[in-house]
Amino acid sequence: MKTRLLGGIVAVVLAIVGTLLLVTYVQAADARAQKDLQPVDVLVIQSQVPEGADLQQIRSAVKLASLPAASVPNGALKSLSGMEGKVAGAELMPGEALLGNRLVDPNSLAAPGSVPVPDGLQEVSVQLDAQRVVGGRLTAGDTVGVMVLLGQPGQAESEASAQLVFHKVLVTSVQRATSRNTNTAQASSEQANTQLPEGSFIVTLARSDVDATKIVYGAKYGDIWLTKEPAEAQESARVTIKKAEVLQ
Repeated sequence: MKTRLLGGIVAVVLAIVGTLLLVTYVQAADARAQKDLQPVDVLVIQSQVPEGADLQQIRSAVKLASLPAASVPNGALKSLSGMEGKVAGAELMPGEALLGNRLVDPNSLAAPGSVPVPDGLQEVSVQLDAQRVVGGRLTAGDTVGVMVLLGQPGQAESEASAQLVFHKVLVTSVQRATSRNTNTAQASSEQANTQLPEGSFIVTLARSDVDATKIVYGAKYGDIWLTKEPAEAQESARVTIKKAEVLQ
């Protein structure tokens, strides 16, 4: 009799303990669920943003919205404070939270072997042989003088003219065909500076729309030569040179 009574008491105690543990577990699970569902304010993309878009474009395309904490990725931004000067490092699509690592320095978007185009300028390319690009020793980031030589067919030689029309123009990229005779594994810096370049170069320059038009005109109807012109190079007053001036 006593054994039965003791067994009953133990069963009741175990049932009570089990019930308490179950209630505690359920309450903890509810608390976790409530925490995960707790809304968090983050910036959400409202309209498509192209790669390279500046902060003003990004600001106009995002909106502060509340999302469940569980659905908010790490690094999501709540504001654009402190992001001045950054641009979109990739295309941003509607509905996604704006992540801090998607905003990058503009320089990081430049293609290998090139430099970014300054604000307000555009790029124009000219194809020139090596002697017109300082023996092919120009690289992206250099600044050059642009010399235009003009002479119409049938025009007297004395009427042909040359002028250094632009100073310190930024070179954004230089492209050339790979030399067939160069063993890149053995080529040294000295060889690169003394070897006769092969083929033409395509030099891309950053300039305003009007200046780009002048460069294209010079390339189409005359000849263009580039000088390597660093920032400290002196600039003389613009002079149009004809045959008489050359011989003075």
